[in-house]
Amino acid sequence: MNIHEYQAKGLLSQFGAPVLKGGVAYTAQEAEAVAKELGGPVWVVKAQIHAGGRGKGGGVKVVKSIEEVKKVAGEMLGMTLVTHQTGPEGKEVRRVYIEDGCAIANELYLSLLVDRATGHVAIMASTEGGMDIEEVAAATPEKIITISIDPATGLSGFHCRKVAYGLGLEGKTASACVKVIASLYNAFVEKDASLLEVNPLVVTEDGDMVVLDAKMGFDGNALFRHKDVVELRDPDEEDPMELEAAKHELNYIKLDGNIGCMVNGAGLAMATMDIIKLKGGEPANFLDVGGGATKERVTEAFKIILSDSNVEGILVNIFGGIMRCDVIADGVVAAAKEVSLSVPLVVRLEGTNVDKGKKILADSGLTILSADDLGDAAEKVVKAVKEAS
Repeated sequence: MNIHEYQAKGLLSQFGAPVLKGGVAYTAQEAEAVAKELGGPVWVVKAQIHAGGRGKGGGVKVVKSIEEVKKVAGEMLGMTLVTHQTGPEGKEVRRVYIEDGCAIANELYLSLLVDRATGHVAIMASTEGGMDIEEVAAATPEKIITISIDPATGLSGFHCRKVAYGLGLEGKTASACVKVIASLYNAFVEKDASLLEVNPLVVTEDGDMVVLDAKMGFDGNALFRHKDVVELRDPDEEDPMELEAAKHELNYIKLDGNIGCMVNGAGLAMATMDIIKLKGGEPANFLDVGGGATKERVTEAFKIILSDSNVEGILVNIFGGIMRCDVIADGVVAAAKEVSLSVPLVVRLEGTNVDKGKKILADSGLTILSADDLGDAAEKVVKAVKEAS
């Protein structure tokens, strides 16, 4: 789960991170009111979407009058902002953040993330603030500092000083950097974040440090511990089908292909998507109905797959261990009848109550292609989609 910049700054400020004063606005009039409260003389108007590269796309503007704040905010609100992270379709701007300006002497990069290879929290820093870290890594990897924090011992002062000195900071600014890193690390760990990126982390002309931008993502499996974070969720920034799937405890991720997949088990779902590609097709989604799915949940899963207009065929691949094949078959038949199925459907069942499941499908009166194994299923659905198009 991701949150907006202004929400991340509000959260980080609770841990002592230095952020500028600002306020969120949903209309040009609200933006004007926030600007008057801040006082100026310089303001920054920032589009709030869950994507980086906003400045390059015209989503960050420095202005020098309240009238201009209102004008720029009015232009941003409702616009479709396209960045390298949104894709060509872009994202609609529904809120803007009005923030105080500051005198910038230098821009740095700082992030914290979970290093899956080591199981540690990694701190990444660079003198090349304001740039995409991918560009820095490709062109000048020597300018990236990486520090690994052992969870058994946690963050120590020497970790922070190593980063500060690696960035070439001295005196007051180095001390300020140490404090910023400590505050960000505490927020990252206590809130079960998966990513915290500050780009840029600014050195001001008087030697202080300011978190000028902030991006935060959180471990979805830990959200039950953080109701305050869950309340920050913006459903407008998330795929509506993924939100609907979450309501029914389904693990669903929309992809760009045209073959819908319904599988039980994450590993089997990955294998199913792989073999569809191997046979020349493109999966339209990842969908794991889980081991304890009910007929109703399977029905909802089927309906969610079909709500994707790109889906031109469906492959149901079930291995009945905990999940019974007859339950899956009941759900598939119920959903197919409810939505008036009009695309090819291939079903491969194996395991508990497989014969009952196959009989339910055979007696359903629906046009369902049965498959003997996973390879056969993938071949049949790819062929059926190609013939239907």
